[in-house]
Amino acid sequence: MKNVVVPIAEGFEEIEAVTIIDILRRAGIKVTTCSIGKSLKVNGSHFLSIEADLPFAKVDFNMQDMIILPGGMPGAMNLNDHQGLKSVLKDYHEKRKYIGAICAAPLVLGQNGILSNRKATCYPGFEKYLEGAEIVNEGVVYDGHLLTGQGVAYAIAFSLKVVEILVGKALALTVASKILYA
Repeated sequence: MKNVVVPIAEGFEEIEAVTIIDILRRAGIKVTTCSIGKSLKVNGSHFLSIEADLPFAKVDFNMQDMIILPGGMPGAMNLNDHQGLKSVLKDYHEKRKYIGAICAAPLVLGQNGILSNRKATCYPGFEKYLEGAEIVNEGVVYDGHLLTGQGVAYAIAFSLKVVEILVGKALALTVASKILYA
């Protein structure tokens, strides 16, 4: 079974986070959510709260196949302010482990040297934060071990691409069919 961790910060984008978690779990991927704050309860940017599975410090990042950052504001900025997360992301990048980020969250990758010489996308207006990246105006962009998405409208496509990357195109198509996504 593949393992994915989704760090959640105050001000996260609810649709993106929940869609990623849901689609991956439908595909049989073990998803662990972790709070980067002091509480497991995390408030989204549109007043929806979720309870993370674990605090950030309790996650065994060595056991994860991928880390995915949901967007939202100020969620993405809060992710970028977390030193522990930035350290994990740099380690994943050095080891070429899978990293995903959607909406405003690719700024975390750009601000930490992870997008250099890579194709990437983000929510319109955040391109200036994607330092070193070749900006691509597409909903979902996969380059090497990095996956980026533009935002809420592409949350399902982004999540299905994660399924394809981790467990194969056939299962991604099966999940897409079951949710009537075509």
